[in-house]
Amino acid sequence: MIKLLNKKEIINKAYEVQFFLNGNDFFQKYRVKSNNGNILSLKLFNSSKLSKDSFSNNNLLEVEILAQLNDKKLQSLIDNGEFIKNNQRFHYIVTEFISGETIEDKLKRDSVFSEYAAVPIIIELLEGLKALHQHPKVIIHNNINPKAITLDYSENKETPVITGFEFARYISSKSNSLNTKYLSPFHSATEHFNGIFTPQSDIYSVGALLFNMLTGIPPWYVELPKFQFTEEKFVDSVIDKRNEKLSFGLKGFQEEIDEHLKITIVKALSHDVDERFNSCDEFIKALKREVVIDGEKKTNSQKPKVLKKKGSGFNSIAGMNDLKDTLYNDVIRALNEKERFAEYEIPIPNGMLLYGPPGCGKTYISEKFAEEVNFNFIKIIPSDIASIYVHGTQDKIGQVFKEAEKNAPSIIFFDEIEAMIPTRGGDTHESRSSEVNEFLAQMNNCGERGIFVIAATNRPDIIDPAFLRAGRIDYKIYLPPPDFEARKGLFKIFLKNKPVDIDVDFDELAKKTKNYVSVDIKSIIDFSARKAEKEDVRISRQIIFETIMEREPSLSEETLNDYELLKDRLSTRKQVSNNKPKFGF
Repeated sequence: MIKLLNKKEIINKAYEVQFFLNGNDFFQKYRVKSNNGNILSLKLFNSSKLSKDSFSNNNLLEVEILAQLNDKKLQSLIDNGEFIKNNQRFHYIVTEFISGETIEDKLKRDSVFSEYAAVPIIIELLEGLKALHQHPKVIIHNNINPKAITLDYSENKETPVITGFEFARYISSKSNSLNTKYLSPFHSATEHFNGIFTPQSDIYSVGALLFNMLTGIPPWYVELPKFQFTEEKFVDSVIDKRNEKLSFGLKGFQEEIDEHLKITIVKALSHDVDERFNSCDEFIKALKREVVIDGEKKTNSQKPKVLKKKGSGFNSIAGMNDLKDTLYNDVIRALNEKERFAEYEIPIPNGMLLYGPPGCGKTYISEKFAEEVNFNFIKIIPSDIASIYVHGTQDKIGQVFKEAEKNAPSIIFFDEIEAMIPTRGGDTHESRSSEVNEFLAQMNNCGERGIFVIAATNRPDIIDPAFLRAGRIDYKIYLPPPDFEARKGLFKIFLKNKPVDIDVDFDELAKKTKNYVSVDIKSIIDFSARKAEKEDVRISRQIIFETIMEREPSLSEETLNDYELLKDRLSTRKQVSNNKPKFGF
């Protein structure tokens, strides 16, 4: 592809080109800097290649649509215009620059999203689409795919922002005004290929995107050998493939996706428009499990997945020697040397709570603990035991412990435990109290049944106190931000397979990142790698330091002080000196 703009080129005396982002033969995108120093995105069109369907009221239709939108989940318009270069006319659109990455970028790096990560993103995406579909003129996006959704990390969370409005149309726009050549065939509704678009077309695309995020490939994926490939044959192959039953992945993988979620996706991807969700709200309610979908079984016999964690255990954890000593001497030895501990009449521990700020490695430490103790491992997140049926969650809780006992010795890891056993109060629904009671009953002396429970939370203050009492949770361990050695180890891990300059000093990096958590350090390295790639150089000490200066730690001093107070309240031991040992990941 020939890049139409050069680095440092000035567009209409207003925007300086910084570098090329991406594009095709329809448009190209660049990062630019405005005269006042703001970083923005500029999309460039060769005007002679635009069809009349791309215009409305003597301006680009995309500009007209973006100018009417005001939603943080939708890309915002900054400016637009035209200019002449090399005797050719170009139209351009300037929008906000989103500090993050596309879903396609994240898929390339991580292969798949977990159900727990994907569903909230899709729900927020549908909220953004709802603003389009409820617009007085009803706007259809027509181009929802992994490239068109950018995850904004500016607020330290993954907020999806809808971009790619070049094919957006009003519901009143004429049929066949879309050039399907530029649409993602695997994420486009079948009616798109007939020139038809409705809100249900966008719903299909969102369903395809969710499938893609969970499995790593689009639904009904097909490839054609190069010698057979033509645009027409490819589209025909894609449509023909959709006559087959939708498969959720390789054998054994599809069991990992919750049955309700699979049925939800199948409904969104229905060939018959009338069988899809009628609106974004309906789709959202299904994802939140507020409705029963036709064809869904009244019980879910899906068993928790039991794994044998393989790895190097605590050797993979940098620093945190106090934590590793505590876990080894107080917990692991008790689990592995039952006879010796029975001789001293020391009870078998039931479980431990890992608590602290987000991003400090609670999940990672739990997995390494399972490797170290060599038990079977069951990981449970809130959606795994959620149910839309009365007493359904109770049944699922019982099933988890039953499966763990069957595969004893086992570790059950409950992530975000505060969502499963919140404090019961006067306004707590009866069914919710019953679920907490079931949890507490299963926890009683579960160590004697060969089950050790690890619970992780950022909010120990809202967990039902009965769960935290002795006999259920024996150890409450605070995980603050990584200590010096842990930060040093994290930098080494995240830079391990990247092109790094020889001047990088890991001790120096660790000193400059006090109170930065694991996800902060990973973000620093990711952004440093992007800078180095754009400049076509190795990742240097200077680039990393510049990135550290640009990115504040995600945890404030006030937040950390609040956690220190919580630690004092939850401590199971009285401290005999002011030199309190701190653990850190």
